[in-house]
Amino acid sequence: MTADKPVIHVQGLEKSYKDLRVLRGVDFDVARGSIFALLGSNGAGKTTVVKILSTLLKADAGTAAVQGFDVATQAANVRESISLTGQFAAVDEILSGRENLVLVARLRHLKNPGKIADDLLARFSLTDAGARKVSTYSGGMRRRLDIAMSLIGNPPVIFLDEPTTGLDPQARIEVWQAVRELAANGTTVLLTTQYLDEAEQLADRIAILHEGRILVNGTLAELKQLLPPAKVEYVEKQPTLEDVFLALVGDNGTKESR
Repeated sequence: MTADKPVIHVQGLEKSYKDLRVLRGVDFDVARGSIFALLGSNGAGKTTVVKILSTLLKADAGTAAVQGFDVATQAANVRESISLTGQFAAVDEILSGRENLVLVARLRHLKNPGKIADDLLARFSLTDAGARKVSTYSGGMRRRLDIAMSLIGNPPVIFLDEPTTGLDPQARIEVWQAVRELAANGTTVLLTTQYLDEAEQLADRIAILHEGRILVNGTLAELKQLLPPAKVEYVEKQPTLEDVFLALVGDNGTKESR
């Protein structure tokens, strides 16, 4: 697969449930090592797209490929190329963080599961909490552990389906940092979200999905150009709520084990 060819290619994707048309011809490409945000409200069809791309659901029409493999005819190859993190952390609360990671590494028949677990704990700033039961973790720590588990085996593509749903502001910032680090390490990320600020903070490209159709697809700068240019006026800049929040609690939440 050539470097300039999209890692994810979607064309004309359609899906209906009886009379409900969930997807009405969805098209987009995702470049290697980028973060692509599929932005839309509840019911827009975001999770349906992810399920089709991860071979959990068959499309009614259209084509989709991941890493050059057709999701309909080469499902096994697609599954070997991806990892999926759903809307709720799929971690075992009875086990420790390290034990969760070791378990998944063993299930994947990988060598040195202990080293794999330790490396991922360090990468996601969870080393100090690695021996603790996951039931004692904060929401952000659980989500970071969940993402770490999905990276075992080094999949080149990861789907994150609304990864910060239900998290508090500090936990959301922790997950954002983890997602940025994924792309920095070369992982291609397809992120679904209903949060405008999340797409704005993370994505290299943003596609707005509404009622089963892609309305626009582009960089943040390109999307902003769709509106009339802003008037230039002198305005005293006030601190944002995020500035206040980070000033009070600190911006190193990913380094803490609460």
